[in-house]
Amino acid sequence: MHKILVVDDDNDMCLLLNRFLTRNGYDVSSANSGAGAIELMKKSKPDLVLCDFRLDDMTGVQLLAKIKEYNPAAAVIIITGYSDVKDAVEVMKMGAYDYVTKPLFPEEILITIKKALANESSERQVAVKPVAGKAASAGVKARTAYNDKYIAGESREFAEIIKQIKLVAPTNYSVIIYGESGSGKEAIAQQIHQNSKRKDKNFVAIDCGALSTELAGSELFGHEKGAFTGALNQKIGSLELANEGTIFLDEVGNLSYEVQISLLRVVQERKIRRVGGLKDIELDVRIIVASNENLWEASRSGKFREDLYHRFNEFSIMVPSLRQRKSDIMIFARHFLNLTNAELGKDVKGFTPEVEDILKNYIWYGNLRELKNVIKRSTLLTDGDLIEARSLPFEINNFFKLQFDAPPAEKNEPEAVSASHVKDVPYEDRLKTANLDAEYEVILDALKQSDFNKSKAAKLLNVDRKTLYNKMRQFKEFNID
Repeated sequence: MHKILVVDDDNDMCLLLNRFLTRNGYDVSSANSGAGAIELMKKSKPDLVLCDFRLDDMTGVQLLAKIKEYNPAAAVIIITGYSDVKDAVEVMKMGAYDYVTKPLFPEEILITIKKALANESSERQVAVKPVAGKAASAGVKARTAYNDKYIAGESREFAEIIKQIKLVAPTNYSVIIYGESGSGKEAIAQQIHQNSKRKDKNFVAIDCGALSTELAGSELFGHEKGAFTGALNQKIGSLELANEGTIFLDEVGNLSYEVQISLLRVVQERKIRRVGGLKDIELDVRIIVASNENLWEASRSGKFREDLYHRFNEFSIMVPSLRQRKSDIMIFARHFLNLTNAELGKDVKGFTPEVEDILKNYIWYGNLRELKNVIKRSTLLTDGDLIEARSLPFEINNFFKLQFDAPPAEKNEPEAVSASHVKDVPYEDRLKTANLDAEYEVILDALKQSDFNKSKAAKLLNVDRKTLYNKMRQFKEFNID
C-alpha cells in the first residue's frame, strides 16, 4: 500500500483528502504545517507528498527542499491557487512532479497521484545498463526508449527548431537550449539524442535546480563508500550513468560556482573522479544543457563561469514561448486531448469554437505544461462530445474577460480619429497630428511587446489600465468600443 502525506494548514482540507484517499486504498497521514510534515518525514518515508504551496510557517520551495533531503525518492504534488501558478512552475523545476490548482476536484487529484506514483515506480525500475554492478541514484531519470508522445508544432518558429535539431543531432556538439519553463526544452533534448549516433545509449536528465550544493557533487560525479558521513555504499553519478550517451542538465545556471568548476574539468578533459575516489574514469558523454536565463549575461555578471559557458555554447537553440506561436496551440491541445481520452477511457471529440478562441488568446505562462493540465482537467469535466467554456478553469475564463472586456467609455470623450501621417493633414494641424502619431506608435509598440496584453502594456507605459484605454480610444484602429 502506497503511503501519502497530505500537508495543508487548512485542517478541513486535510480531513477531506485523508478520507478520500483512504477510501481509494492509500495509507494517508497529514500535517497542518511544514514543521509537522518534516517530523512525519523523519518517522516514515511516504511515497508521495501532496502539499499546499502556501503554509503558515514555510513556502512550498522550502518544504520541497526538506522533502528532498529526508526522502529524495518521494513524488511531490503541489496544491496551488491560480495566482501562484508561476511559483508552482518554479517548484516543479526543483523536482516536484506536478501541481493542481484550486478548486480541487477529487478525481483529478486521484489521476495525478496515480500517474505520479507510476512514474516514480517506473523511474526506479528503469532499464539502465548497470555500471560496476551498482545502481543509479534515486530521482535521476535515465531512458533509452523513444518518446512516442513527442509532437512538433507546425508554426514557422517551430519549423526552424526542427531544422536546427536535424542539423546538430548527428554531431557531438554541446548544445544550450533556451526557453521558458514548460516550453518543451527536455523534449527537444530527447529529439537531439534520438536523432544522434548515441540513440541506443542512455539519455539521462537531471534537474540542477533540485541539487543542493552539498549533494550536487555526489549526484553528478558519484561517490565511493565512506567518502563522507552517510556514504554507506558506492554510488554511480549521473555523468557516469550517461557514459556513451547523452546527459541533459536542466536549469544549469542553478549550479553553484564550486560545482561549475568541477564540471569544467569534465568538459575539458572528459574524465571524472567520484567523490572520495583516487582514480579518474574516462568519459564519453554528450552534454546538452537548458536554461530560462541568458547564460552569456550570467557569465558577464559573474553568476556563471564564462569558460564553462563557452564550452557549452557550441550550438544554441531558442525555444519560443507558446504565446509566441499561437498557431501551434490547437495542435498541442488536440494532442493532449487524445492522450487524456486514452487515459480516462473517454471519447471527447474536440472543442467548441468559443473554447478554441479562448485557448488561442490566453497567455500561457506555464506554456505546454499549463496547457496540458488545462486540457486534462477540462476533459475530465466534459460529458458531451465537445469541451465547452464551462469546463475550463474559472480563472482562465475570468482572465480572458479581463483582457478583452474594456471598461465602459466615459462621457464627453472626443471622437476617435484615425492615425495618419503628418503630410496627409493641413499644415496648421500638423503639430497636433504629429503628437497623435507619436502616441499611437508608442502605444502600439507597447502592445506588441506585451503580446497585446493591455494590463502589461499599461505597466510598460507606466500608466494605469484605465488611462491606457482612454488613450487607445483616440484611435479607430484599436477598436476599443
